[in-house]
Amino acid sequence: MSSIVVITGANRGVGLALAEHYQQEGWKVIGVCRQSSEELERVAAKVVEGIDVTEAEGIARLAAALDGHTIDLLINNAGLLRDDVLGSIDIDSLRQQMEINAYAPLRVTEALLPLMKQGSKIANITSRMGSLADNDSGGRYGYRASKAALNAFGKSLAIDLKPRGIAVAQLHPGYVKTRMVNFGGHISPQESATGIAACIKALNVENSGGFWHSNGEQLPW
Repeated sequence: MSSIVVITGANRGVGLALAEHYQQEGWKVIGVCRQSSEELERVAAKVVEGIDVTEAEGIARLAAALDGHTIDLLINNAGLLRDDVLGSIDIDSLRQQMEINAYAPLRVTEALLPLMKQGSKIANITSRMGSLADNDSGGRYGYRASKAALNAFGKSLAIDLKPRGIAVAQLHPGYVKTRMVNFGGHISPQESATGIAACIKALNVENSGGFWHSNGEQLPW
């Protein structure tokens, strides 16, 4: 029986590249998104669309759609980047980034935990911009804060889930050529997905809770 991976934000970018990677590896891919894409439909065994991961109703519909499945890997990938500038901070923008980048992965994880087993894994796609020690350029207030919060959530999840044999990683995808950064990145989504998958493969309950770059480098908190 094929292993099952659930990927949020799977319709494009890094999420789609991860879906393609795992499908090629023989996994059963379940893509979660607001609106599906032709590319996702080609590789996913199941697409759960129309899901807003910031709303309780969306989370409940996702859990219901996956009832009966056993999840081997959950990749919390959906995210939002806004360029918040000091002097014109929009609190609603910061709040929306926190909802999507931090609260949603925690809510999705909690809702889908009953479908996981010993040996299952959770990968939170975070950013090195969530690192306090690595911040040498400032700005991006909402994005940095929300990814730092996600890192904190992931670390606590790793501790709480270790007795259940479920490992958790916080993974920075790299500076990827996606729409989020107007395609100005350094690596392709496919290169990022390959690196992320390698980090996930190396993940276990002993190294659970770490914060890694997709190239395997351990990142500072």
